Amino acid sequence: MKLLMVSACLPQPSWGASGRNYHLLKALARQHEVALVALVHEDEPATEEEIALLTGITPTVQLLPHPLFTAKRRRQLLNLARGRSYTLTQFILPEVQHALDAQFNAAHYDGVVFESALTAGYRLPEHISVIIDQHNIEYELLERTAEIEQSALRKWYNRLEAGLLKPGERARCRNADLVLVTSEREQLLLKDILPEKKIEVVPNGVDVEAFSNDGTEPEAGGQIIFTGSMNYYPNIQAVHFFAQYCWPLIRAQVPDATWLIVGRKPEPEVQKLAELPGVTVTGQVADVRPYLATSAVAIAPLQIGSGTRLKILEALAMQKAVVSTSVGCEGLAVTAGKHLAVADQPEAFAGAVVAFLRNPQLRATYGTAGRALVEAEYSWQECGTRLLQAMETINKAGAYIC
Repeated sequence: MKLLMVSACLPQPSWGASGRNYHLLKALARQHEVALVALVHEDEPATEEEIALLTGITPTVQLLPHPLFTAKRRRQLLNLARGRSYTLTQFILPEVQHALDAQFNAAHYDGVVFESALTAGYRLPEHISVIIDQHNIEYELLERTAEIEQSALRKWYNRLEAGLLKPGERARCRNADLVLVTSEREQLLLKDILPEKKIEVVPNGVDVEAFSNDGTEPEAGGQIIFTGSMNYYPNIQAVHFFAQYCWPLIRAQVPDATWLIVGRKPEPEVQKLAELPGVTVTGQVADVRPYLATSAVAIAPLQIGSGTRLKILEALAMQKAVVSTSVGCEGLAVTAGKHLAVADQPEAFAGAVVAFLRNPQLRATYGTAGRALVEAEYSWQECGTRLLQAMETINKAGAYIC
């Protein structure tokens, strides 16, 4: 098949959604001819090395600027007043529609792969198969945010925005020929809503060769690490939860414990956490692996989530002891007490971290089990094979209706 991938971010083997998009693009290129149209944020222009990485996969790469919109809160409220979802429109740009029109005029395509339903609102020619890769169920993220949010204004906004987003997100999935999700949990959730729709699981993965711990970097016995994009609200909320409720309990029992918050674009409220004793906020790093290698425990104290967390897979691949909430590790084929520790209450979460910090042998046991799991089920090579198998199920007579 000749395919066109549309991505809301630059596919690169570096973080979250970008990493998934990159590895799925590579997998598609194993058997199909693939072109790429991707948005690039104006404050993060693509480097020559990043572009070369993509053109090594496909010679047809078109990068379009995603403008830095100002007055975000005002735009969100205006959309609410008009009864429109801000989330559903943020990646729908005239420039992208023009680029797609030009691609279709220049060449025949059999299908379009939209990375997230949020990018799937474009006009396409008839008789083109449409595949939507749902990294998350976006309205679920907003519903969960509204459930736990302390701010009355944030709670109100997220509840209303989720209500506006849900029918639009479902409609885009309904009009696709194939919907991909990252876990069986989401497959069941969407199947309950869209029973007639072809929904296949393509898990998130990890580069098991790149994320491999040879033991040359010794662990700092008291070092804890959280990784993730730090302008992403579920991650922001997670580190604040940990800082407020868990970190004081840990420091009281392990006074020399340290905590690294490693991730791109830390918001001011995250940067302020560096004022706490023992806490370092690194901002963006060239490579997260050295930070994981020297850490004793990786944490995922998430209260909000959808999809599955790559941060856990990367930590397991590096043979790290992991402590997660139930939300943090949901959708992954992990067993609590074997691959990681799971705790939802602050005292239990802190206690699990302390137990790992005090027991190197316990950390090693969990690390070995976690590594075996990702090798068996979560290598990007295996996930890519799952993608190619899912692509074979497409009804090529399907048509997409905007």
